[in-house]
Amino acid sequence: MGLAARRVASQSAGVERNQDSGARPVLAGEHYAHYGAWHIDLPPLSLPDMLRQAAAQRGNHPLVDFLGRTYSYNEIWRAAEGFAAGLQKRGLGRGDRIGLYLPNVPLYVAAYFGALLAGATVVNFSPLYSAEELEAQVANSGTRVLVTVDSSALLPTALEVLDHSPLENLVVARLPDMLPRLKGWAMRLFARKQLTAIPARADVTAWQDYLSSQAPTAVPIDPQHDIALLQYTGGTTGTPKGAMLTHQNLTANARQIRAIDPDQGRRDMVLGVLPLFHVFANTCILNRTIANGGCIAMLPRFEAGQVLATIGRVRPTSLFAVPTMYQALLDHPQLKDTDFSSLRETISGGAPLPLPLKRRFEEETGVKVVEGYGLTESSGVVSTNPLHGENREGTIGQVLPLTRVRLLDKEDPLRDPPGNEPGELAINGPQVMQGYWNRPDAAATAFVERDGERWFRTGDIATFDTDGFIRIVDRLKDMINVGGFKVFPSTLEKHLVEHPSVKEALVIGVPDDYLGERPRAYVTLTDDGPPVTGDDLLAWLKPHIGKHERIESVVIRDSLPKTPIGKLDRKALVAEVLGASSQ
Repeated sequence: MGLAARRVASQSAGVERNQDSGARPVLAGEHYAHYGAWHIDLPPLSLPDMLRQAAAQRGNHPLVDFLGRTYSYNEIWRAAEGFAAGLQKRGLGRGDRIGLYLPNVPLYVAAYFGALLAGATVVNFSPLYSAEELEAQVANSGTRVLVTVDSSALLPTALEVLDHSPLENLVVARLPDMLPRLKGWAMRLFARKQLTAIPARADVTAWQDYLSSQAPTAVPIDPQHDIALLQYTGGTTGTPKGAMLTHQNLTANARQIRAIDPDQGRRDMVLGVLPLFHVFANTCILNRTIANGGCIAMLPRFEAGQVLATIGRVRPTSLFAVPTMYQALLDHPQLKDTDFSSLRETISGGAPLPLPLKRRFEEETGVKVVEGYGLTESSGVVSTNPLHGENREGTIGQVLPLTRVRLLDKEDPLRDPPGNEPGELAINGPQVMQGYWNRPDAAATAFVERDGERWFRTGDIATFDTDGFIRIVDRLKDMINVGGFKVFPSTLEKHLVEHPSVKEALVIGVPDDYLGERPRAYVTLTDDGPPVTGDDLLAWLKPHIGKHERIESVVIRDSLPKTPIGKLDRKALVAEVLGASSQ
């Protein structure tokens, strides 16, 4: 399935011409550079059936390596069945929402698939949520049962939410029980402050006590229509919304990713450090790995030293991370002593990858970093640069199989952008969500019908290269209006991080009495670059940008706000600088 398949894909998928003007193409599979074909068969498949098939094939092979303790496919499947039967025993199943308030632990996999096996819908919650944030999303989603661990960072918050929300029950697993035996003993003896005792309450049950030894009752699942996951958006603008992802959305995206992997079937050890509560990890680390019969070297959180040590211990073949993680690895003194040669695929997503960071990481480690793109609403992944072959810098690569993209006019989504101007990226494919939970109003504005088809509006401004590679210019809602001229923050940030002293940069619009808005930059500095001031950076930047893009000031800070997954958080910076009312 090499070159010949790609030629067939180019001819069969091709480029579809927009019927409105006949000028702007809809990108599908033209000049397809990925391994395999653009047109593939993705029959309906539920997530429980995907795990069931993998367990039948892989059996006692490891699915999870957790800090040195392995869990086989059969073990995870049996635990999932026990949780599903436990839910059914308590009258829970189809139509109910089961929440996961968990770090990366083996329990996550069993609880996730167990809830789905019972016919329920999973709701992911970030372990970094405050009680107020967790309570709001529990109420919004109608979550009835919440699964967590006895960590002092999580259990007290979960108990507070149990007391002040419609949540009915808490299921709590003991973290030391999941660790390798010696590490579990050590945690009980020397790290007791990190644990909170499970209270004796009727509405709180230990994980092991919740499981049933009976086989769960089979529940018919319609993969095309049954909602498997409520995945709340990161909330870059306004209140987070729950994207409704079906079983087919999620299994299709996992199979799309597997289809472009030229190494499918070979040893597959994925470094699982991205948080599983995030859609990037849910699809690329959890679902994709199960579809491929691989193993996840799971880490509870991102710590650069632990990641480097794990690379040495398990020799992973794939690494999925966000740009700030690559920066943290570069900054760690053990990087130079770490052998990265086992990595066949190193993928960056979740946020734009600055070219200086990409080039430096590749130079220091000898691996190729491939940039991809996706959204919560697309089940994780829309496009990526080819895993093997051309890795075109500054692009998000080409679309996955069966995925199409088009450009919409920035002012009127029913039209195409004039000439060769950038437009809002819209996507159509089997991985696109059904809508937003209890928010038909939001879904109505998120989709547009063109030529009789439903397209999801990403809010990202993009251009297409002539051979099918996609370039993201900026976020539509992040554009700064400078006296009627549109300024893209990402353009200014791209220039700033090219300065040898700048590590990270965020640009936001601030009020200006004359122009309406002006760009202002906030940066952090590298440890090894020449000393600079904000005025120095302003002077350095001036010849690289247009007059309408001139930055009001450059503010040097020790740190910039980040999201739970580690992305630079523009929304938080705007709220901090301009006040929450600006949102």
